[in-house]
Amino acid sequence: MEKRRLGRTGLMVSSLGLGTLTWGRDTDLEQASQQLRMFLDAGGNLLDTAATYGEGESEKLIGTLLDEEFSREDLVICSKAGVRAGDPPSVDASRANLLRGLDQTLQRLGTAYIDVWFVHHYDPFVRVEETLTALEMALRSGRARYVGVSNYPAWAMAELAVLLGQDRYEVAAVQGEYSLVNRQVEDEVLAAAEHFDSSFIAWSPLGRGVLTGKYQTSIPPDSRAASQHLQGFVSPYLSAEYQPIIEAVLAGAEGLEWEPLKLALAWVKDAPGVTSALTGARSAGQFAAVLKAADAHVPHQIRVALNEASE
Repeated sequence: MEKRRLGRTGLMVSSLGLGTLTWGRDTDLEQASQQLRMFLDAGGNLLDTAATYGEGESEKLIGTLLDEEFSREDLVICSKAGVRAGDPPSVDASRANLLRGLDQTLQRLGTAYIDVWFVHHYDPFVRVEETLTALEMALRSGRARYVGVSNYPAWAMAELAVLLGQDRYEVAAVQGEYSLVNRQVEDEVLAAAEHFDSSFIAWSPLGRGVLTGKYQTSIPPDSRAASQHLQGFVSPYLSAEYQPIIEAVLAGAEGLEWEPLKLALAWVKDAPGVTSALTGARSAGQFAAVLKAADAHVPHQIRVALNEASE
C-alpha cells in the first residue's frame, strides 16, 4: 500500500486508513484483530478512532489489541475529542473538555501519546484561542505528536492554522466527509488544506455505505446500517437525488469488472488533495473487499464520467 507524507510532518501514512467506528459495538475483539492484521499485512498503518466511538469502547478494544497482540510502533493512531456523549451528543471544544478527553483516550488506548489528535467538530460557542491552548498543551506535553481538525469549515481551520503557526506548530491534517455523493469539501476545505500544507483525510468515502451498491433505495434489515446507531447516518443518501450517482458507480464498476466499493474508494483515494481515505467494516470478510482498492487506480475516462455524474 502506498505511503504518503502527512502534511509537513515526518509521518508517512497509508493511502487507506482503517476506521474503527463500529469496534467494540458491532465489531468484536476477534474480528477487529483479524482486520488489523490484514491491514498491516497489506502495508497499512493509519488507524483512526475517536473518544465517542462506542462511547469509548472502540479505543478500549484498540488498547486491548496493543496490549496483547500488536506493536504500537507499527501504527499511526489518530483519535478525536471535543464531543460530549449524550442523546444527542453535543460539541464541546473547550480546553477543559478537550484535555479531559485526551487523558481518557490515552488511558483507554494504554499509550503515552496520540500520533495525530483531532478536534472532532467545530464549536461555534468556544473562542478559537481556548481550543488553541488545549492543542498547544497537548503538543508541548508530548501527549499528542501532531494535531488536526475534523468537520471544520475552511475559514475556521484557517484561523486556527494561523494562530498555531505563530508558535511554530501546524494543523497537520484535516478530516472531512468526502465521496462521490458528497463533494462539498471541494468548494473550500481542500484548498485551505493545500494552502496550509495540511493533509486531507477523507471519512466515509463510500457515501456512508450507499456506494457499495447494497443500499440503493432502502436499508436491508440484516445490515449494520439498520442498527439504531447507524440508520440515521445512512438514510440521507438514499433519496432519489443520489440515485444517478449510485447508478454511475455501478455501471463503471461493471465495465471494469470491479466491485462498486473498489471503484468508489479508489476514486476518493486518488482524488486531488487527498492523503488518505478512511473506511472500516464490521467483519474481516467485508474488510478484505476494502483492501482491493489499495493499489487500484481509476482509469481516466471512468474518473471523468464519475466526476460529471456527481457534479
